Amino acid sequence: MTPNVSERLLARERPGGSPVMYQSWGDLLFMHWRVPADSLRRLIPERLEVDTFEGEAWVGVTPFTLWGVRPVLLPALPFVSEFHEVNVRTYVHLDGVPGVWFFSLDANSTVAVTGARALFQLPYFYADITREHDGETTVFMSSRQGDAAPHASFGATWRAGDPLPEAEPGTLDFFLVERYCLYTADAAGALYRARIHHRPWPLRRARVETYRSTMVEAAGLGSPAGAPVLHHGGPVDVEVWPLEKV
Repeated sequence: MTPNVSERLLARERPGGSPVMYQSWGDLLFMHWRVPADSLRRLIPERLEVDTFEGEAWVGVTPFTLWGVRPVLLPALPFVSEFHEVNVRTYVHLDGVPGVWFFSLDANSTVAVTGARALFQLPYFYADITREHDGETTVFMSSRQGDAAPHASFGATWRAGDPLPEAEPGTLDFFLVERYCLYTADAAGALYRARIHHRPWPLRRARVETYRSTMVEAAGLGSPAGAPVLHHGGPVDVEVWPLEKV
């Protein structure tokens, strides 16, 4: 059964125990398209249910910048703790806990790619990424590298606009952006969940001026149709908890 509003709010509460990592996220562009839920089913582990809003599933492409990335007991390091990323995602739930399922995550940091693959079983790829920022305008370009990886590229220019109110529980905005755990699986098919915590997303309107991408297609999905739902998000300071088997 699809999580109700109370379960979605519960997932946003800070978990017990101690986080293992800190990071900050900013200049984030949420791009979301409606997709048929059955188009996602074959790409997601059987135990996970596709999360839907009013019966519709969604796929997202999200470019952003990370900084201050570090394990809890270590300082942030120059040239290691800051990098750019673009991920392709959808939304799932298990036992009433809503979360994110990543089809791919591209980053311009070999340390991040290697570490996230080993520690969080996430499908990270190394990419050549450039980001230019001028006032409220961001130009973000990414090209996945490596012969073994399916080719994927992303390019967009977007402009952040007026502030939006905090996403209200029960709305589409809340469904799309307020996500506080990820699900992943290892090579043997075992399923894991990792919690995160940060303040509710500070959102702004966004306008995309140029866009080209093969990220969704490289994930095994068709080209998304229609205009995306857009949000600009951040910055937020994020705490990350370790994987737990579910």
